[in-house]
Amino acid sequence: MTIRVLLADDQAMIRGGLRLILEDQPDINVIAEASDGVDAIAQARRLRPDVCLVDIRMPRLDGIEVTRALAGPGVPNPMRVIVVTTFDLDEYVYGALRGGAVGFILKDAGPALLVEAVRAAHNGDALVSPSVTVRLLRHLTTPAAKPDKSLPSLSEREIEVVREIARGRTNLEIGAELFISLSTVKSHVSTIQTKLGLRNRTEIAVWAWENRIIETA
Repeated sequence: MTIRVLLADDQAMIRGGLRLILEDQPDINVIAEASDGVDAIAQARRLRPDVCLVDIRMPRLDGIEVTRALAGPGVPNPMRVIVVTTFDLDEYVYGALRGGAVGFILKDAGPALLVEAVRAAHNGDALVSPSVTVRLLRHLTTPAAKPDKSLPSLSEREIEVVREIARGRTNLEIGAELFISLSTVKSHVSTIQTKLGLRNRTEIAVWAWENRIIETA
């Protein structure tokens, strides 16, 4: 199955570079480009791409606003949005993930990670650039981050899965790490989302960071 992608970036040269990287893959097809946030939302709603790659800084509406409009809480049939940016700032990362993004990739992360992020998003996984994940973990586990005192009842195995999701692992990697099948991992993820009232694995990761679940590993 071909993954249909929309690119949103105000720089034509960047869009062209991303298109070349993605369309070099046999299973990815760029179906549209947008140079500003308003056009990105309009084209995404009209074409319903499988994955939207959205830059942070764009005219009219920025990438976080676009993410909220396409994938945020309360959006019917939310889309899979990956934020791709040069700007490695905490407020951008957190704003994008809270807005519903299923990935946050730096433009200098390399073609392989970009392609992996697109495939992960299409498969229901999430991917955040490793350097961003490590710093965000450190930021969210400072004394200023207050854990929720009324945590829902997760089993020991579910906690292990939550930790691995928070580290940016895919379902396949989690299965290999915990010696369980892919279908078992997917079952755990579904149960965790139901118990926590979350929509996707990115929100599980944010919840884990906020509540310091990762610290107890």
